Amino acid sequence: MKPIAIQLYSVREAAAKDFPAVLKRIADMGYKGVEFAGLHGMAPAEVRKVIDDLGLQVSSAHLPLPTAENCAELVDQCRTLGITRLVAGFGPDQLKTVELCKQAAEKVATAVSLLEGTGIALGLHNHWWEFETVEGRFPEDILLEASPSVFAELDVYWAQVGCGDAVKAVADRKQRVLLLHAKDGMIEPKQPMTAVGSGKLDFPKILAATDPNVLEWVIVELDSCATDMMEAVERSYRYLVDNGLAVGNK
Repeated sequence: MKPIAIQLYSVREAAAKDFPAVLKRIADMGYKGVEFAGLHGMAPAEVRKVIDDLGLQVSSAHLPLPTAENCAELVDQCRTLGITRLVAGFGPDQLKTVELCKQAAEKVATAVSLLEGTGIALGLHNHWWEFETVEGRFPEDILLEASPSVFAELDVYWAQVGCGDAVKAVADRKQRVLLLHAKDGMIEPKQPMTAVGSGKLDFPKILAATDPNVLEWVIVELDSCATDMMEAVERSYRYLVDNGLAVGNK
């Protein structure tokens, strides 16, 4: 079993009001780690002290794709926060054709070269459009094949929406899936998501499709939810841990 973290985008509304209190509640639930998506006005050093005091680990962070202009600042932020896995991605308009996918892949290659020697690995997070075929191919595969050192943070809900088979999406790319986004729902993007384990995805099969020698974290993420988000986040934790699909602190 792999350790469980939470993508803090899930709790962004509460975090915007009191980020330290949200981090404490996450730690109290039993989550081992957090994946950052903004610091809600706090300085990186301040956030680092809070997570260290709470005994939380940093699984990764969603940040802009490194460029010549922003790389030094990103690396400095990562080092302060203890981030060793930087995750970025592309919008749907950037991946509509094979040519656009190749242009995106060139940006990824540049980012990889900029991060070389920093100790920070680069990963790509998908939505559904990376799993909708473009001229017979998935944009996800075009991007990954162009940069062998880049890992996949595979969002299984969006893979299911895009290609209809999250288990196969994981199995076919398991050598690249270091991080897995556990997200659940009715597989209808217009509907709010649900706590993990209460939607349509088969998480025992999904986790069984990963390579245990490659996968490092299982990360809960809910973009939206019809119920109280904190309750959904805690229910997601309990489902994954109680069913032996991830390991937490409680």
